[in-house]
Amino acid sequence: MRLYLMQHGKAKPKEVDPERSLTEEGAKEVEKVAEFLERAGVKVERIYHSGKKRAEQTAEIVGKHLKVKVEKADGLEPLADIGVWAEKLEKLDEDIMLVGHLPHLSKLTNYLLTGNPDLDAVAFIFGGVVCLEREERKWRLLWAVRPEILV
Repeated sequence: MRLYLMQHGKAKPKEVDPERSLTEEGAKEVEKVAEFLERAGVKVERIYHSGKKRAEQTAEIVGKHLKVKVEKADGLEPLADIGVWAEKLEKLDEDIMLVGHLPHLSKLTNYLLTGNPDLDAVAFIFGGVVCLEREERKWRLLWAVRPEILV
């Protein structure tokens, strides 16, 4: 099983946009990453997002490129309990993408890789994607991509 974890793109400040939509730059960076994922042949069964506007917009852009259904899922909010998804992932076999926020994505990733959610071993960035693979019951980091390294 492969798990793709993506932090939403850059969003407008709450004072400017209470819903915190993606900025123009954020949308362009997510588009660039989505094009890369499509060219790289990434396939997922579904993309789940937190329901917050910036995560939903990010997931929709990626879903368009990967031609996959996007849906809101509980437990992906910034301060959500990582145990919710850690438990769900034990039962899943299909490749999926989670689009969310910090610190949740970072804590979940660190927990899956090391058992310690506070280790801070993986650096997320707006619009970046981390790919993990599970064999048997062990997770390992396969790759990560950040918008600024894509030409």
